[in-house]
Amino acid sequence: MARVWLAEQWGSPDTWTFVEREVPRPGRGEVTIRVHAAGVNPADYKHVASPRPGLELPAPIGYEVAGELVELGPDTEIASGGGAPGDAVVAFRVRGGYATELTVPAADVFTKPERLSDEEAANLLLAGSTAAQMLDVTRVAAGDTVLVHGASGAVGVSILQQAAELGARVIGTASEGSFARVRRFGGHPVAYGPGLAERVRAEANGPIAAALDTVGTEEAVEVSLALVADRDRIVTIVASGRAKAEGFHAIAGAQPESAAFRDAVRPRLLQLAGEGRLQVPIARTYPLADAPEALRFLAEGHPGGKLALLP
Repeated sequence: MARVWLAEQWGSPDTWTFVEREVPRPGRGEVTIRVHAAGVNPADYKHVASPRPGLELPAPIGYEVAGELVELGPDTEIASGGGAPGDAVVAFRVRGGYATELTVPAADVFTKPERLSDEEAANLLLAGSTAAQMLDVTRVAAGDTVLVHGASGAVGVSILQQAAELGARVIGTASEGSFARVRRFGGHPVAYGPGLAERVRAEANGPIAAALDTVGTEEAVEVSLALVADRDRIVTIVASGRAKAEGFHAIAGAQPESAAFRDAVRPRLLQLAGEGRLQVPIARTYPLADAPEALRFLAEGHPGGKLALLP
């Protein structure tokens, strides 16, 4: 038996239930993982806040975990090859990660880089793959100066590091209290608020090639449109309505093209992290039983790093 968080009705995490449930043994192409850490993301609660096409209740919560293999199905290897009980692994684009144990498709399971803690590994791939796709759709390349709205958040911090790998320069919006985090990962911070466009122009001292929006505010959209000449080089993960109206990109993990990209980029992100070139700052950990408390803290807006749930 495993302990599992379920949304049995649409609503906030306070309505979820923490229940015991039988873990199915893995069939061909599946593995069972004992969870050591579960990543915490806004999508975890947003996706069950109200009815969504294709999602039925009760819905298990959580999309990424780190842990150890318990059992592999017949003739089954994990995505990175091989695999045996006791191996340390990371899994992403799974369902039900807020659990003590779960059975998932082996194609979503990879060897955990040794240098990453369980807490870091469990928080690498959702933010990292989102950041990678934002850079990809806006064609960020060496020599570009790009604007990132929300540069101190989880996706923003991953963008900063991955943009540096591409040879791009990043100007990132943040609160002044978060400037040190933006600088730590190679960005040039500017404070959001009135006069943002002028501050970005002064910091850039040249054209802004692309804008990547992780916050979805009216200010972020308007400044992006004002500073980036080519709307095909603006992307948001929040303001999908504005993107449709104004003719720029909006991406989300549920979109088929986004899902395919994020699946394909997982090995590269794990390689970067394993080489120490992609870090995951951890702010706090919580017992798995305190998942609603962790999500309340996350929803307040400035956790200062990622959160992890520990069974």
